[in-house]
Amino acid sequence: MEIKGEVTEIIYKNEVNGYCIAEFETEEETTTIVGYLPFVNKNDTIEAIGKFVEHQEYGRQFKVETFKKVMPETLDSLERYLANGMIKGIGPATAKKIVDTFGKETISVFKFEPEKLSQIKGITKDKAYEIAQAFIENWELWQLVAYLEKFGLGPQSAQGIYKKLGENAIEQIEANPYLLVELSNKVDFIQIDKLALKIGMEYDNEKRIRSGIRYALLRATYNGHCTVLYDNLVAFAKELLSVSEDMIDNALISMKANEEIYIEERNDSDWIYLNTYYKAEKNIAEKIIQLRDYRNIYGVEGLDKKLKKIEKEQKIELSEKQKEAVQLVNENNVCVITGGPGTGKTTIIKSIIDLYKKEELKIMLCAPTGRAAKRMTEATGEEAKTLHRALEIGKFDSEDNINPDLVVTPLDANIVIVDEASMIDLFLMNYLMKALYDGTKLVLVGDENQLPSVGPGNVLKDIIASEQVPVVTLNKIFRQAAKSKIILNSHKVNEGESFIGKKQENEDELLKDFFFIQDNNKDDIVNQIVSLCTGRLEKYGNYDFIKNIQVITPTKKGNLGTKELNKVIQSNVNPFENYKKERKFGEVIYRQGDRIMQIKNNYDIYWQKDGDTKEYGSGVFNGEFGTIIDINELDKEIVIKFDDDKKAWYSFADLDQIEHAYAITVHKAQRK
Repeated sequence: MEIKGEVTEIIYKNEVNGYCIAEFETEEETTTIVGYLPFVNKNDTIEAIGKFVEHQEYGRQFKVETFKKVMPETLDSLERYLANGMIKGIGPATAKKIVDTFGKETISVFKFEPEKLSQIKGITKDKAYEIAQAFIENWELWQLVAYLEKFGLGPQSAQGIYKKLGENAIEQIEANPYLLVELSNKVDFIQIDKLALKIGMEYDNEKRIRSGIRYALLRATYNGHCTVLYDNLVAFAKELLSVSEDMIDNALISMKANEEIYIEERNDSDWIYLNTYYKAEKNIAEKIIQLRDYRNIYGVEGLDKKLKKIEKEQKIELSEKQKEAVQLVNENNVCVITGGPGTGKTTIIKSIIDLYKKEELKIMLCAPTGRAAKRMTEATGEEAKTLHRALEIGKFDSEDNINPDLVVTPLDANIVIVDEASMIDLFLMNYLMKALYDGTKLVLVGDENQLPSVGPGNVLKDIIASEQVPVVTLNKIFRQAAKSKIILNSHKVNEGESFIGKKQENEDELLKDFFFIQDNNKDDIVNQIVSLCTGRLEKYGNYDFIKNIQVITPTKKGNLGTKELNKVIQSNVNPFENYKKERKFGEVIYRQGDRIMQIKNNYDIYWQKDGDTKEYGSGVFNGEFGTIIDINELDKEIVIKFDDDKKAWYSFADLDQIEHAYAITVHKAQRK
């Protein structure tokens, strides 16, 4: 059955999946509705289709199966709708003025005569158009959210799809549901396919086959791959689509002709790329060769003599390998310096900086993440920027839309040094290469044995394996680093050896910075972790949890996964107290003082840095860490201070972009 009415109170709302329990007032009665109602807010009017059920504890409820939003039919309900805070620029007082002024014509004014809104005191003509646009977008987005739900796409996808398709988004999707595969990389193709076949799409329809192929290629990129073997792709597509090999071959020919894919013959095998991935990979390779072969404009004469002077000034003695690395940079436009922890990479970077500063050349230091850039700044005493900030990357690159042809801001530097280069994925490397002038020196520094980037590609390792640019591999652990069990054990792990124990080394000669606690009982392990986080490590070495301690685990799930560990550690390290503000998001409670991590790129979010000179900007990126410093229920936002000292404001609807970081996975730890 269908009921129609107004949401008068939100009893419970899961911001993650849209599940909602609300008080609902119809002409006949006030009842409770339950179901998946993304973007439903207090004072919204909806038509809900479902059935009344009897809950054992809560009694009679209306279980919603589908719904749609309708405009309020009375002036009172319209005023409440406009005042609910969802339309930027309209609060309760302004809502009352608008409805009092325009009455039943209010909706028509918003849609067709927005300039009339400037009759209201405090609303300029420009603001009137902004408010009207927000009203229309809010309305159409709402319709799209409800429509996309049946395709398995959550409310967070609706806004991006709306921006790409415009006002007639639903009509376009109804004509070709597979369009969603083009618009959003994270869709469930199988669910879309079932719905499309149900509404009459033929199995052998070319749109269906091409979308299935694209989905197969995207599946590979989720695992970090940029290309797949032709035969493997065909086998997967045949099983997915239940069509003949000839149909898949024909679709591939068509996709190649339309430049959707690229087919590369390599060692008697054909490899299939999505065209954007091939272009990015090709651009990187060509630019590296172009830089490598360009004349050495910024080579320093009399290197040995100048390097000795730097050693004397810094009171250091470079090893032969370190000198070789500096010489490699001096003689080449592109080179790689790789090695594990404690092998002297930072000392080389500092020597290169000193060398080129004396030549009055421009040096730019970069790293893929904010944490890595901050660490580089602390180690060298020179400002280091994230690659995103250095390249002035704006919102051209979402996780669903990569543009390898984008024109980026050139880097005004004679030498660019990139630390933690193993974290760079295919597309970020492509943007970096596009930003370099011919003759600029590029130095990639990193550990090739680290995990590859979260995004597609294994850039640093592949550049080393190509043997197209000079590489120096540092394998000597320096005396100070050799006292650290952490560093010694990291090298032993890479070499397949056991941890250092008393039988292998003289304990007294090593720093007590590594302890191996073996336990096979999960509950005991959790208790050990809590004990270490809440006093033992602080007593041992004055380690503050927020500043100095990070729990790392291989998995997200289970008692020892990040989800459960974050709950346990939060309750012990940052427990509930009356003065601490909180916000529930799905099953997670975010609390003032919580340690969090950004888990996706957001190019729009505003931030500022306080200090003698305030700094403003936008963009927070996957892998950045911070602390919640305020939760504002009135403005519906959380304020986060990140480790590079920028403060950013998150609306409650954007909390799917963060997660607790008391415990993180091994892969995320690399991004620190």
